[in-house]
Amino acid sequence: MKTGQSLRDPDLILVTGGAGFIGSNIVLELARSGARVAVCDLLRSGEKWRHLSTAQLHDMIRPDALFEWLARHHDKVAAIIHMGAISSTTETDVDRFVATNIRLTLDLWRWCADHSVRFIYASSAATYGDGSAGFSDEQRADALAAFRPLNPYGWSKHLVDQRIISDVNRGEPTPPQWAGLKFFNVYGPNESHKGVMQSLVTKIYPAVKASEAVTLFKSHNPRYRDGSQLRDFIYVKDCVAVVRWLLQDPGTSGLFNVGTGTARSFLDLVNAVCAVVGCPPNIRFVDTPTELRAQYQYFTQADVTKLRHAGFDAPFHSLEDGVRDYLGQLSR
Repeated sequence: MKTGQSLRDPDLILVTGGAGFIGSNIVLELARSGARVAVCDLLRSGEKWRHLSTAQLHDMIRPDALFEWLARHHDKVAAIIHMGAISSTTETDVDRFVATNIRLTLDLWRWCADHSVRFIYASSAATYGDGSAGFSDEQRADALAAFRPLNPYGWSKHLVDQRIISDVNRGEPTPPQWAGLKFFNVYGPNESHKGVMQSLVTKIYPAVKASEAVTLFKSHNPRYRDGSQLRDFIYVKDCVAVVRWLLQDPGTSGLFNVGTGTARSFLDLVNAVCAVVGCPPNIRFVDTPTELRAQYQYFTQADVTKLRHAGFDAPFHSLEDGVRDYLGQLSR
């Protein structure tokens, strides 16, 4: 594929982390559209393979064979969508973040630059830390330097963003199109394998269905009542729509927030789930674990001005509409 062209039918798209949460939803959408998709991921002995069971795939690659596979297919790959990462905010082995989130991403960045392959990668709203420096996806070095991630996961994503923007600003070689997507609080199908890192929607749905109490963390910040902590909850279908738009618009590059631009409370989320099930909310508040309090975000809200100005004009699902659509799929 020549630089600046949109994807064509024969073009091959590689999705790393393609059996995971956001990755599998991207793969399913691309496969449904007729794209040739290769997936790089570890399936192990769990149920992640089921996320891809309805997709027609061109290839499956183990992560330890990724660069050997790329060497053999360098003339066929049109784009790499890099969703593979250690995404746990409670992981304490920082070397895992260095190897997977930092080193692998930067190696793929360089490979795409060297081979003129488009590169879309997952960043995170965790790069913004406690939000005191705002939630702007500006690409100035001084703006990025103001952010203070609260955990190794957020730091690993922030380091990559800074390095990539440094390369861009210094005029170093870059992929013909690149985009770092700062995902906010994503929920939707194919996240059950994430365990404690599942979205709150997925976590509380079984309890609400069983007429059991839903557990939420108390607020330890006097500015917020219990349950009034605010997050920008975004449906995974909207994240996929942003990726699809980027693939169709090869002239657009940059860091982009991927959120709805509207912060909603945890109480709003519980009410949305209860409305689908048809029951009144039953909430039990517990203390936030001491070890998590210093890392806790009380407010996140994406500034999506840059995304909108770049041309993404599709509406985002409201929290209520997204939860209704998602839980409708779970109940089938």
